[in-house]
Amino acid sequence: MSAAPPAWGVQYTLSLPSEDAARAAAAELSGMGHRLTAVRVHDHFRFVPSSFWYGRPSTDPELEGWWQVFSLAVYSGYERMALEPFCRSERIRVAHVAHAHGGFQQGYSEGHAATLEGVFTRDGLVHEQAGADVALPCPLPKDRARPPAGPPWKCSEVGEPAAVVQAVVAVAERMYGSEEDAPDAVKWLLDEEFAFAEPYGSTGDFLGDLADAVAHQGTCTDATVGAVPFLMELVCDDEVAPGSRLVLLGDLLRLAASGPAAEVSLADRIAALGGAWEESAADYLTRRAIGSELPKLLSRWEDESDAVRFALAALTALCGTRDQRALPGLAALPAPAGSPRADVVSLVAALLSDDREGLVSALNGLASWSPRVAEKAAGPNLDVQSLGLAVLPDLVLEDVASGIVATTPVPASSRREAPASR
Repeated sequence: MSAAPPAWGVQYTLSLPSEDAARAAAAELSGMGHRLTAVRVHDHFRFVPSSFWYGRPSTDPELEGWWQVFSLAVYSGYERMALEPFCRSERIRVAHVAHAHGGFQQGYSEGHAATLEGVFTRDGLVHEQAGADVALPCPLPKDRARPPAGPPWKCSEVGEPAAVVQAVVAVAERMYGSEEDAPDAVKWLLDEEFAFAEPYGSTGDFLGDLADAVAHQGTCTDATVGAVPFLMELVCDDEVAPGSRLVLLGDLLRLAASGPAAEVSLADRIAALGGAWEESAADYLTRRAIGSELPKLLSRWEDESDAVRFALAALTALCGTRDQRALPGLAALPAPAGSPRADVVSLVAALLSDDREGLVSALNGLASWSPRVAEKAAGPNLDVQSLGLAVLPDLVLEDVASGIVATTPVPASSRREAPASR
């Protein structure tokens, strides 16, 4: 007989506007079967003389005077993957507890229950139920089966690493001439040390480094704005392998959606604080820069593959661009009714045509088979257009990924020659 899987733990963190609200929320979580629940003033350790944080400025001054709840829930008897649908419903349920008491769910962390219980900070502990597990339904809920995918896209190879590096560097040299004149996110490509460094083992590694240089960990900055024309030129360059062009187009999709994604992520916090959403300057300027360069990509519409057209239509929607090709072009894409792709196409069409009713319908369709969309849509403070824009890049990229194939690497001795050809 196989051993039972180790108990799984989730520590939830809630932020509440007062101590009374925090204690009420903590009592509710304890009533849901949580094993340990503590209540502490926000930035508690700033007021503990023995703490490293004692007397230091708040890391989140907006929450000065607020209170936090830390609560450990334990789920036993199943592997983590089997628990996912139930854990998702629990995240939504805990978020509703926070909303009901005027606050928001600030985050959560997961791990083996024994580990999380061992490191749980007991300062401010208000409820302890030794050995308690959250009651699980029997049988556990399961996600709805995903509908059959749409027809496969024409496969596009990403290209040999050395060849892709060479093509990208050639574009940088053509646009900027030298490292000194290149934007910050591009300078490294023109550095002499890069030219003679060890070659990349895979094209994906190189494209990942390029994406991180443009927007470190996906965060838009002034450097991101300056690099947009370069990314656009790469997507238009026929010397860059088709699959790599599609990957770069995916990077542009995520950059264009960075503002709406942040708005959706922070919606509950903003509502609890009584504020209004303000997009960061870098997110706004990045999207505007992409939109200003977009006509260059759309001018190639007739020459592009269906997968690229799909991504281009989504990028057009994200940038709020009005173009006569994108909306009618969607109808020609292979997206049979009832397929996940058809729901994504409906979302793009609703965004392009400012059809709010169609947008709600498309999001409902997506939520019926996409757990990620369903969880995001469960928030009570969301703007539906922002939600549609926020979820669009991952939906598109998840679909077109099936048409992107890696090139079998050639021996390292052959790959080493490409950078020196600069």
